[in-house]
Amino acid sequence: MKTTPYTDLHIALGAKMAEFAGYNMPIQYEGLQAEHHNVRNNVGVFDVSHMGEFRAKGPMAKKFMQYCTVNDVEALTDGKVQYTCLPNGQGGIVDDMLVYRVADDEYFMVPNAANIDKDWAWMSQIADKMGMTLGVDFMNESEQWAQLAVQGPNALKAMQKLTSANIVDMEYYTFQIITFAGVENIILSTTGYTGAGGCEIYIPVAYAKKVWDAVFEAGKEFDIKPAGLGCRDTLRLEKGFCLYGHEMDDTISPLEAPLAWITKLKAENNNFINKDLFLTQKAAGLKRKIAGFEMVDRGIARNGYEVCDAEGNKIGEVRSGSPSPSTGKNIGTALVKAEYGKVGTEIYIKIREKLTKAVVVKMPFYEG
Repeated sequence: MKTTPYTDLHIALGAKMAEFAGYNMPIQYEGLQAEHHNVRNNVGVFDVSHMGEFRAKGPMAKKFMQYCTVNDVEALTDGKVQYTCLPNGQGGIVDDMLVYRVADDEYFMVPNAANIDKDWAWMSQIADKMGMTLGVDFMNESEQWAQLAVQGPNALKAMQKLTSANIVDMEYYTFQIITFAGVENIILSTTGYTGAGGCEIYIPVAYAKKVWDAVFEAGKEFDIKPAGLGCRDTLRLEKGFCLYGHEMDDTISPLEAPLAWITKLKAENNNFINKDLFLTQKAAGLKRKIAGFEMVDRGIARNGYEVCDAEGNKIGEVRSGSPSPSTGKNIGTALVKAEYGKVGTEIYIKIREKLTKAVVVKMPFYEG
């Protein structure tokens, strides 16, 4: 398994480790529930150094990004971040990612850890066809960066101690390139996968340990604690955030996933891959969709469980499912026939061959 610059630290702290996306990653430290609540109420720190980092620059960079992604890159200005996804040419999704506009001709991207190689291969062939030079105009910098997600309502207050740049007043989905904890060229963005507020910090890998130590020292008064990937999943699910391989994959379109809001079909000058196909799909009406649900009967829905109607006919399958520490309910998402995806519809999850009642609800599951 691959390691991150922090793997030895996680082991020393007693984390429960497991393979994730080919990396030896911390799943939990003191326990999922405690870590979940600490992120919601205080500050939690996630090692997300397994995530990828790409960069496109030069005269073709904007055109390249506009063609590869469904969101409108033209709407970005310097210092802004955009959530988007890569259509795969077949109506599905290669990956979702963040795009940072460094300049009009320079963009920094953050793909998912499990998809780095796939994304690089997919985007590289497009870059090559556009006359971009790999390693010059389009670069894979994934080995050059460590990344910490410092999340929670007090995260920015704690991190402000480590820089003279004003970060506490940063707008959501913006970034700065700053000196942080005495390290130059740190990228700090007000982004995250928890819905709890905070920032994500991209650190030149040689300074990874120095920044980790400074982050935890700065956060002491705010009860800062490390957090594992277990609670990262429950936090993101409560907010209805998509996870690749669950709410989206190579067979699910952005319109079927809850990603229509980032798929800019009306924007001009963004004739991205599959745009005509998605316009046709929207006009015809969706045949299936991702829906959020809460369990009515006792039981926890898990990924892959069958979803049925009251008569036991299969209408879809669960894509994510978990107890929600913040609400006390058992929640999940399912890919179902569109007519069963309306809020208030009763559906049934097949748990141990028993039909267990659930109801479709509006996402997010947790508003706090």
